[in-house]
Amino acid sequence: MASKLLHRLRRTLLREVTLQPQLGSAEDFPESSELDDDTEGLSSRFSGTLSFEGEQEPESEDPGENSELDSDSDEDSGENGTESTESSPACQPPARNMLTKQLQDSWKQSRTRSIPERLLFEVTDASVVQEGTSKYVLYTIHVIKSGQSDKTPSPITRRYTDFNRLHSQLRGLYGNEMRGIAFPRKKLRRNFAAETIAKRSRAFEQYLTHLHSLAELRRAPLFLEFFYLGDLQAGQSLLRVGQYQEAVGCLLNALGLQEKLGCRPQGHWIFTLAILVASFQELEQPEEAQEYCERALQDLTSPSLQRQQQQHPLLVPLLQAIVRLSWKVSKDKRQWESQLQQLKDSGVDVGSQPSLKEYLVKESLEGSEGGRHKGGDVA
Repeated sequence: MASKLLHRLRRTLLREVTLQPQLGSAEDFPESSELDDDTEGLSSRFSGTLSFEGEQEPESEDPGENSELDSDSDEDSGENGTESTESSPACQPPARNMLTKQLQDSWKQSRTRSIPERLLFEVTDASVVQEGTSKYVLYTIHVIKSGQSDKTPSPITRRYTDFNRLHSQLRGLYGNEMRGIAFPRKKLRRNFAAETIAKRSRAFEQYLTHLHSLAELRRAPLFLEFFYLGDLQAGQSLLRVGQYQEAVGCLLNALGLQEKLGCRPQGHWIFTLAILVASFQELEQPEEAQEYCERALQDLTSPSLQRQQQQHPLLVPLLQAIVRLSWKVSKDKRQWESQLQQLKDSGVDVGSQPSLKEYLVKESLEGSEGGRHKGGDVA
């Protein structure tokens, strides 16, 4: 049936060409003309404004929604770009139509298979804070894993000056990657107007999402520490003054942020687990302490850390802690005793090592390249 319709259509077009010889070559090949038109339609549907929503394929956004954050134009691989290609089968040769449909199906399947795990940065609250003569807006941002049900979104609170400091430091260290990345401008007035706060909230969401979409910046210590270092430093400070339960809350949030950001087992990951172990020990919760201690030791023996030439300073304190904890919770401790013995045989003076808590209290915890956060800046 389709071939008959196509044959009739060609005969009709042939008669029109005979009657109107002045028509261009596109009319001689209606199939080619239709394909070109469709390509233009796809291009217009794929074009849009970069909204920093995606890691690989940013989605389009209505222009003007956030006037304070400039955005780069990019192509949007939206799925709505496949609507018109199958709307009129009689207008295209069956072979070409079949090829187009196969390409569409393959594209849709690849989109389903290769959706990367992304992070969402959602501003859930923005409150005006008055401290003496100082007044500022405090933004609460939830870091959420997309593509699944994240029951434990990790919150942080940051001021405009925190974002501005991060932006300046990243520009100084990663000039090429930061080229063209816009940042919300400072305002001389109406900083506390609801409209300004709403626009900045949206801009900060886009800004963080855009930074996270760039591989070099996503792994940058400054970017990672912007999220978790404040909570980690607060947890250490609380451990020092004996507020162990409060320390656990900060540390669990810092651990969750590092896990979502992909820090395991690099950076401060082991240090975070170790402070959790010490805090749970002081709270007389040996099961929890043993669990986190075992996690830390498993990560210490991971290939990425084993390639390091120097022995990790927390290895012996953690091994000594887990031997005692395993005995308390009636778990097999022979594996850890064997590792301690191997260290002794290799010449390590195990007896002179500080206890886990002693090491954690004395250790100075700082960020990288000026990216230090004070404990009071954390959520």
